[in-house]
Amino acid sequence: MLLNTVWRQYNKENNFRELLARFCKMEIESLIVDDKVLYATLKSKLTKKELRLFAMDSAQMSNEELKAGLELDDEELEIAKYKLYKKLKQDKVRLTFRESALGFDA
Repeated sequence: MLLNTVWRQYNKENNFRELLARFCKMEIESLIVDDKVLYATLKSKLTKKELRLFAMDSAQMSNEELKAGLELDDEELEIAKYKLYKKLKQDKVRLTFRESALGFDA
């Protein structure tokens, strides 16, 4: 399940659901149940660079590894992290991860 994804390149387990709930400040039970649909929604809301940063940062890679992998300097990395986590907290983004956004009952 989700074996050939950006997430799995940097993380051994599909634990993005827990991290997404934490960063979006949502209950994990309210997220889309199907991991594939949830990951597709996450992928559609983030740029490729943001998705890669989310996966790498969640794998607890050092800032040096992040800078090298994303070709950023210190300031650009901090700005990218800030923008990523700010985006995940925005209502228009985080509410798309809700099961009820698909037309199902939550």
